[in-house]
Amino acid sequence: MVYTTNALAQKERDMDGRVTIAVTDGVADVRLARGEKLNAIDGKMFDALAGAIDALSSQADLRAVVLSGEGEGFCSGLDMAAMAGGDLAGLDLSARKHGPANLVQQVAWGWRTLAVPVIAAVHGVVFGGATQIMAGADIRLAHPATRFAIREVHWGIVPDMGGFALWRGVREDVLREWVYTAREFDAVEAQAAGFVTRLVEDPRGEALALARKIAERSPDAVRSAKRLFGAMGSAPEELLAMESAEQVALMQGANFREAVRANMERRRPAFRDVGEVPLPHPQR
Repeated sequence: MVYTTNALAQKERDMDGRVTIAVTDGVADVRLARGEKLNAIDGKMFDALAGAIDALSSQADLRAVVLSGEGEGFCSGLDMAAMAGGDLAGLDLSARKHGPANLVQQVAWGWRTLAVPVIAAVHGVVFGGATQIMAGADIRLAHPATRFAIREVHWGIVPDMGGFALWRGVREDVLREWVYTAREFDAVEAQAAGFVTRLVEDPRGEALALARKIAERSPDAVRSAKRLFGAMGSAPEELLAMESAEQVALMQGANFREAVRANMERRRPAFRDVGEVPLPHPQR
């Protein structure tokens, strides 16, 4: 893993070149960096992705994340040759070392748990576990020629990297067909079923531009909105109370006052990073 900011550089650096992170003006550009293998997921890739999520989770100045893959495709799924060679032989799927998730689930579920929005930019192939990593993002941009397949049943297993928790909102009957048959489907099908957000010719470029727009907004408000999205499965009375609590906390913060002043004065706001000035935590 390669880090290019001082704060991130304090984390473990030697991750065998599987993932790179570059942070500019609060936007993290995270790339799967095993392009010569179509970014296939081996044990080192699992560790690198989990390490990247861990590193980003402690970044107080982080505003948004873009997740993409180098080379000819986003990710071809599990490295089956590595698995056949015993690469993951010692992996304990029952071990919950990442909150509710095990290691293989964390590389997908972990993006959803980050405090800031994550935008996946995919192209080429998105197979197997890659479909679940992509699903962890808040927003998913795909090149029109991208090929998708939820391949696990082909290998006699089921998707187990958090997909069933992350695919809520995807049209279920279509999703069932994809899972049961393991067939390949195209980007048009994927968008129609809600599997991807939209199709663009330059997914990474569009994702970075979108991330920069998000980074211009109050980091307090964006993080609050992501918490509310994460609670959308709660009972209505709980979610309504949470909305109010989040709003009260925001309106007591310096960034709310700066947003109002900047809009009234027709200038770009100068927001403080989260943690620079304590924000009252909403009571739930």
